[in-house]
Amino acid sequence: MKKLFGAMALVLLTSACSSMLPKASTDASNFQSFDEARAAVEKLQPMKSDRQSLENNGFNLKSHPNIKLLTHADVVRLFVPTSLLKREDLDPGILKCLEARDACRGMEVTESRMSRVRTGNFWTDFTNFKRRTETTGWRLDALILFVDDLVVYRSWGGQPAINEVEVRTNPLGPFQEIGPAMLTTQ
Repeated sequence: MKKLFGAMALVLLTSACSSMLPKASTDASNFQSFDEARAAVEKLQPMKSDRQSLENNGFNLKSHPNIKLLTHADVVRLFVPTSLLKREDLDPGILKCLEARDACRGMEVTESRMSRVRTGNFWTDFTNFKRRTETTGWRLDALILFVDDLVVYRSWGGQPAINEVEVRTNPLGPFQEIGPAMLTTQ
């Protein structure tokens, strides 16, 4: 009876092993896709849109995650012309913001949806011999500049599709980290 129970437990464990691997997701966006977030930024029209337009497009400054508010000094650090970039090379909205001094504000927005799933063999993962992690999702970064409540500049960039696979192999498995741990405790 014990052998039968042991065999059944082994079959159960090995058949459901991949479902026992860790999974993680990051949902740092009110938008469902990269294109939806990009479209919300592009709806903002420089020299026409205001802060209310921003909120209407899904960017509520008080409750939206991952918005960094920028001061005039932050904007200056981003756009002060270098020897390679001349003042006339800057967008008119950026110039307007720089000239407005303390009335110039900005915001950096990071929108993302990421999923990390460990795949492969449960036992090699559990014993730390080999771990395979698949990361998928998207990330959008946007910069929006204001003078008072008027949007004077907006731009976006990012990664519309993220698909990464990380494979970590440890020939010593669970003993791989013992060496460095022993060296630091002496």
